[in-house]
Amino acid sequence: MANLTRLNVLMCGTGEYTTGWTGQGASKSDKKIGVVGLTLFDLRRLGKVDKLGMAGVNGSKFPLIRKHLQENIGNVYKDMATSFDEFPKDGKHDPEAYKQAIDGMSPGDAVVIFTPDNTHYSISLYAIERGIHVLVTKPATQLLSHHNALIAAARKHNVVCFVEHHKRFDPVYSDAKARAQTLGEFNFFSAWMSQPKSQLETFKAWAGKDSDISYYLSSHHIDICCWILQDKAVPTRVVASAATGIATSEPYNCVPQTEDTITLLVDWESITSQKHKGTAVYTASWTAPLKAGIHSAQHWYYMGEKGDINVDQAHRGYDVTVDETGKTWYNPFYMKYSPSETGHFDGQRGYGYISIEKFVDAAREVNAGLARPSDFDASGYPTIANTILTTAILNAGRVSLDEKRPVGIRKSEGVWILE
Repeated sequence: MANLTRLNVLMCGTGEYTTGWTGQGASKSDKKIGVVGLTLFDLRRLGKVDKLGMAGVNGSKFPLIRKHLQENIGNVYKDMATSFDEFPKDGKHDPEAYKQAIDGMSPGDAVVIFTPDNTHYSISLYAIERGIHVLVTKPATQLLSHHNALIAAARKHNVVCFVEHHKRFDPVYSDAKARAQTLGEFNFFSAWMSQPKSQLETFKAWAGKDSDISYYLSSHHIDICCWILQDKAVPTRVVASAATGIATSEPYNCVPQTEDTITLLVDWESITSQKHKGTAVYTASWTAPLKAGIHSAQHWYYMGEKGDINVDQAHRGYDVTVDETGKTWYNPFYMKYSPSETGHFDGQRGYGYISIEKFVDAAREVNAGLARPSDFDASGYPTIANTILTTAILNAGRVSLDEKRPVGIRKSEGVWILE
């Protein structure tokens, strides 16, 4: 068997999801010490990852980020090093620091991209064209044309390109997906996902300017629906509606075009039956109450020809009540931050961790000649090819809002397009 070598990884993005650090200091969400950095530090400890880098825009943040990571990760977990190379260096400000970082990498290395939505395409393409494997957070791109371009580039350069749709690795979601296959033709799907208004402070730099809440949150459940319906049905038409007024008012004062809540109504058609059609409603909001006891409200309902499925992933039968803060519902299935009996990090079974580890494993297997990138398209992995309809729906929703009209989705000469 070929040798599985350690993978060099660059983290693009230095914010909440990577480090747990925001522009206002340590995050107040359920990701106080981040996900990406912590996972990759642990994978380095376990021998799967080697050199780590981190690329941001403002180099002056790195001293505070390093201090935060050392205090909350290095000093908490046994044998956990938090070292990494930084870009831009010397406290400089450089929106394209990722280019310098990638230019110093070798084909077969990897980048993990957690940056504002409007930057995903340019960073991903820059890496892919240099033979670098890519894991990009959702939404992969904002434009369907860009998603198609990344599919073509990944195939041309023979690299792994995954979209970090971690909810595919939630044991409840993956089990529900399997059970949905026994329920016959698709009929109806509805999904709700929200985060508290405090997120508008965390994301104020880009909220409403560079992306919207549908791209940011609904991408989760749209992908789950597309995953369930893969090879069963396809979307054909999208109509979008939005609520406004909270994000643009005091104390958030987001830009005038910022929506509070976005709903997409999507028509689906069966691939196997001419008479079966389905509808789906996907709603996302970042103006939920501040003290609801959960950071992300998330539930969905699926109805098929022979039965239905109801999933509530905000309330998992595990809640804690504290005098000062009241009741909180926790989700240790996503990221478990409490140390093991030996004092080591103990979150390897969390689906936030697994999503990143699956990508690292795939890239290492390709580098070792044990697999081809196309092998993962034939599985349930969220590859760039397998997530094309999620982007089609999201992009159609944005066009529907901007142009106040229904938007069609269809395949033309083997390529998905909007009408």
